[in-house]
Amino acid sequence: MQRLTLYQLYTKMLQKMGPQGWWPADSKFEIILGAILVQNTNWNNVEKSLANIKAETAFMPEKIHQLEREHLMELIRPSGFYKNKSRAILETFQWLNDYNFDLEKVKIAYKRKLRSQLLSLRGIGEETADALLLYVFDEKVFIADKYTQKLFGFLGVDGIKNYSSLKKQVPELIGFTLQDAQEFHGLLDEFGKIYVKDEVTFADSFLVGYQLNFNE
Repeated sequence: MQRLTLYQLYTKMLQKMGPQGWWPADSKFEIILGAILVQNTNWNNVEKSLANIKAETAFMPEKIHQLEREHLMELIRPSGFYKNKSRAILETFQWLNDYNFDLEKVKIAYKRKLRSQLLSLRGIGEETADALLLYVFDEKVFIADKYTQKLFGFLGVDGIKNYSSLKKQVPELIGFTLQDAQEFHGLLDEFGKIYVKDEVTFADSFLVGYQLNFNE
């Protein structure tokens, strides 16, 4: 087994796969919508919902905030779970409205408590909160989603039971820039879609024979 540090894993994936350009969006408010809508569905369905919202609001946060819930539910119906997701969107944009949709003001107001605040919002779990921190609020964080949990298990990381169990094991992203951290999640996700379905698909990947070591 050849050992890899977290940053070496990132550089190897980037070399083999190239930049993924995550998160795919034209604005940070579109990213917020996408992060909520993608829960328990695939991105093709999200794109349909985003197209509907864009046609109505041009992703202007004030217009999103003013949408009637019944209408919003129809706009996001392609993403499923539209009742819960509509509540999550409207509550999140109500919160942002308190800061005049100034994301920098939000960061200043909460500082290190921003993740806790995000988790207090309806429909925002750990993965979504970290995605918002990474792509909306430009915080250098690691997203331990299901693809990554499975990949790291294949790479010899023990004790992965759920999102938080892996998150606690991963050290700070030392050596990573914000852009690196954003790109790393994109690479992990795109790799996961192809190679981490099971041991057979992983055996066809370029990471076979490697072991991840957080302590080096």
